[in-house]
Amino acid sequence: MNEVDLRLGILNTLLTTPHRQLNAVYPIHQEMIKQDPLFYGHLGAWYFANGDVRDHKETFVINLCLSDFEGHRDAGLAMLRELPPYEVARVTDFIHGDKVSVRKSVAAGAPPRRGRPAPGAKPEEREWIEIGLKRNLPRSMKTEIERYLREREADPEWFDTTVVIARKYIKRLYKITHLKPGERADKILFQEAPPEDSKLFAVKELAKAGTPADQAKVIIQHKIPYRIACTVVTAMTPTVLLALVGSMSHMELINNMGSLKKRGAFDNADIKKAIETKLESAKTGTRVSAFKATEAIKAAGVSEDIAKKLEDVADTQVKARGRIKQPTALLIDKSGSMSIAIELGKQIASMISAVADAPFFVYAFDTMPYPIQPKGGATDLAAWGKALEGIKAGGGTSCGVALEYMLRQKQRVEQVIIITDEGETTAPAFTPAMQKYMTTLSVVPNVCIVKTPGASNTIEHSMQVAGLQCDAYQFNGDYYSLPGLIPFLTRPSKLDLLMDIMAYPLPERKAS
Repeated sequence: MNEVDLRLGILNTLLTTPHRQLNAVYPIHQEMIKQDPLFYGHLGAWYFANGDVRDHKETFVINLCLSDFEGHRDAGLAMLRELPPYEVARVTDFIHGDKVSVRKSVAAGAPPRRGRPAPGAKPEEREWIEIGLKRNLPRSMKTEIERYLREREADPEWFDTTVVIARKYIKRLYKITHLKPGERADKILFQEAPPEDSKLFAVKELAKAGTPADQAKVIIQHKIPYRIACTVVTAMTPTVLLALVGSMSHMELINNMGSLKKRGAFDNADIKKAIETKLESAKTGTRVSAFKATEAIKAAGVSEDIAKKLEDVADTQVKARGRIKQPTALLIDKSGSMSIAIELGKQIASMISAVADAPFFVYAFDTMPYPIQPKGGATDLAAWGKALEGIKAGGGTSCGVALEYMLRQKQRVEQVIIITDEGETTAPAFTPAMQKYMTTLSVVPNVCIVKTPGASNTIEHSMQVAGLQCDAYQFNGDYYSLPGLIPFLTRPSKLDLLMDIMAYPLPERKAS
């Protein structure tokens, strides 16, 4: 693989979600840093600021902190300081190496499950596997983690908030670096004797509070997180729920929509209004995942008005990622067994249309094209869902038929996204249709193949044989990773994206 292909390959890899399997992505990162260390450093800094997938951010930190290339370690350590404690612990565990117990029947590619076997599980049903690099932490990394922990110890409010939600990870960081905690931290973490001014003490007081008013007072005063309060408050009264909604972060609220509904939060007018107000502010909030908002709609089964607010959050967050200024076509394979492509097309169409400043054409296809356009030019998920209601999976597969139709209509685009399993059965095929389209309209579109699970390499291979550039993204069922496509579609070409990445500055490590 030449260096250009390697760079493009790792960019496509960044669109996948390994789900806590750093072993799966580490070799790709390692090859990149070996072949092009200068680009890799800037890519890590760029992705840390613009990317969504935690596994890749952690792998960048690991590689940069272990690298001997000039500037890498300081950049990696600067990024390490920005991670939450559980991710710092994951980074150190991977470097140090670890053994985890997994079910022998665990599906290939699934993340290993830690912890004790389930009650009744037989010993022979589980096995131990090794993960990580089995390396000692560099001295510079231990120093940075010490600064990370001491900085939190020096701010009791910050330390207590961190410990309440990440206690076991904080303890692990002290142990793995052989760092002696400060007196107050030692009482909270290891002596189980939290001082009265600590949030851990407040959690105990919350458990003792006799009335909903007293419980709400403790929650508001000490900002007790929802998931912690749920474990100690036996009766979630409206007073307690209102206090919890007020103390939630935007992402915490979105993640717990189903739980709030189960506890009757939406049946109380005051609580529902508080939720709506917080969702409104989530549109411009930081650390808000665009598609977690839409996934929350499915998971929680919320009412139409709340669903609309969650869609608005996703829409606004996607728009903040940039604008697509080149004409774009989205082609959705609706042939047999392609229901997933139709659902995926709905998600991607709503995402692209929300940020498109140029013509945007959408076609479903089997052996004929079906132009798709929401009424009134709407761009939200519900509108695209309605536009695709009549599209059902079935028929043969002609991946080039939509391009033929666009050519007849003289619809000139500069990028084409096709969602398919690449199982072409009927002419025109995609590659010859693309060659004809390019020659007739004098345009060379960027092509992105979004592969559905189980896809072949038919189109990708034929494009390569024809000397045409295309990018391939393997969709693995994780809709959370889809917003990662936006940075790839907002640049005129992949070269522009590569140059933007090279121009991104490396973060600087704080002075001691």
